[in-house]
Amino acid sequence: MPTRGLPSGVHYVAGNYGDRNVLLSALEDVDEVIHLAHSTIPKTSFEDPINDILSNLPASVTLFDVVGGLPIRKLVLVSSGGTVYGTPRSSPIAERQCKNPISSYGVVKSAIEDFASVFHRERGLPVICVRPGNAYGERQKPFSGQGFVATAIASILNEQEIVIFGKKGTIRDYIHVTDVAEGIVASLERGTIGSFYNIGTGIGRSNLDVLATISLFAKAAGFKPRVRIAPARPLDVAVNILDSRKLRVETGWRPTVPFEEGIKRTWNWFYHGARGQ
Repeated sequence: MPTRGLPSGVHYVAGNYGDRNVLLSALEDVDEVIHLAHSTIPKTSFEDPINDILSNLPASVTLFDVVGGLPIRKLVLVSSGGTVYGTPRSSPIAERQCKNPISSYGVVKSAIEDFASVFHRERGLPVICVRPGNAYGERQKPFSGQGFVATAIASILNEQEIVIFGKKGTIRDYIHVTDVAEGIVASLERGTIGSFYNIGTGIGRSNLDVLATISLFAKAAGFKPRVRIAPARPLDVAVNILDSRKLRVETGWRPTVPFEEGIKRTWNWFYHGARGQ
C-alpha cells in the first residue's frame, strides 16, 4: 500500500469495489462516501463499450446497494458534466436540462446516475450527484486519452505535436482541480440529498484557446508548440459549458482559480518536473 506523503488519518484499502465484502470492510465506521471510481475514459469506452459497461456499472450498483444498508450520512457520486448532457439545447447547461449522451462513456455515466436515483427513491440512499467540467491542474497524468491541458503541456516539453480534433477543437468548461475538489466538499457538507450539481466556471474555451494561454508560458521558456489539426471525432460533444449557479446558491461554493493562473501553475509544475527541479 502507498503510505508516503499521506495526510494524517488517511488509510488506503486496495480491492475491487464491486466486491461486497471489500466494501463492507472498507466502510466500517464510515459515515460519508465520495464515489470517484471509474475504470474507463471516453476513448477506451468508444473502443470497447462492453468493457465500459461491465467494469463500471455493476460495481457502482453494488456500492449503492451496500451503502443503502449502512448508517451512511451522505454519498457523493462524481459523474461527468462533460458527457451526460450530450449536445446541449442551450448553453451554459443547467442541471434541469435533459440528459442525452452521445457516447458510450456518457451513457454509462448517465446509467450510474439513474441507478443512484432509483436507490434514493426506493431505498432512501442519501446520494448527491456532482457533474464536474474538464478538470486540469498539477499532477494530472498526460497522454492518457483524457486531460487536454496536461497532454498539451507534456507534448510541448517533449517537442511532440499536439493533435486537435476539428478546426478549433472542442469547446469545454475548464476548471482547476482545486475548485473541483472544493465543489465536491461543498456538496458533501452543504448539498441537498437527492440533488444534482454542476461544477464548472460557466466559461467555454476551445482547444486552440487553451493552447494560446499555454503558449504564453511555453514561449517564455523557449518552447514552440507544434499543432496538427485532425478530423473531428464522433464521440466528442462539440460544445460543453456548465451553469453552476445551483451549487453556488445552495452551498456558497464558487471557483477561485482564474484560468491563466491555473495554467501557469500547471505549466510550472510540469516544467520544473521535466528539468528535475
